[in-house]
Amino acid sequence: MHLFDQWTLSAIRAEGASMSWFEEQRYEWIPQMSSVMDRIMQGYTLVVVSDHERRWFVRYSIDSLNKRIKDRPMIPIVSLEALYPHLDALRDDTTMDMLIDMLELSYEGKYLFWYIGKGGDERRADIVKRSDGALLWMMDESYPNALSLRSYDSHIDIKLLQLYRLFDRTLAAVLFGEIDVHA
Repeated sequence: MHLFDQWTLSAIRAEGASMSWFEEQRYEWIPQMSSVMDRIMQGYTLVVVSDHERRWFVRYSIDSLNKRIKDRPMIPIVSLEALYPHLDALRDDTTMDMLIDMLELSYEGKYLFWYIGKGGDERRADIVKRSDGALLWMMDESYPNALSLRSYDSHIDIKLLQLYRLFDRTLAAVLFGEIDVHA
């Protein structure tokens, strides 16, 4: 079994120079991934949400994570927008609390958010920020325990796909006992 930090560095370097941008940021990645992978192994459902510009990434992640060709156990992953299509109508704390209550009841508290997108005034980010331990790929905002990205980066879509690939490889390695995310 490999140490998570060493395995992550090797996985990044295996992608070649195109992912060298992430070598230093892996220190933001590792604690977050450790917690997320631990909860996935406990049966938590990933509830994915993004800003409007990254909706394509939510669809891609959901479609790709449990493909039959992966030949591994499926994990529960859903889109928050599919669960509640009126996300953009949430305007106050009371309605956001009702949405969180619905998720708590539906998943018996065993869910975690995965947010991809801008912070700031983004209402969808506000929903996720209310939850402890969310997987945050936050753009244009520094937020505690979040992976920081820039929406105006000309390669942001490519970087998101590279991060997804690393996430997917990490998940497979954890599921098959190749790495211990706590070591």
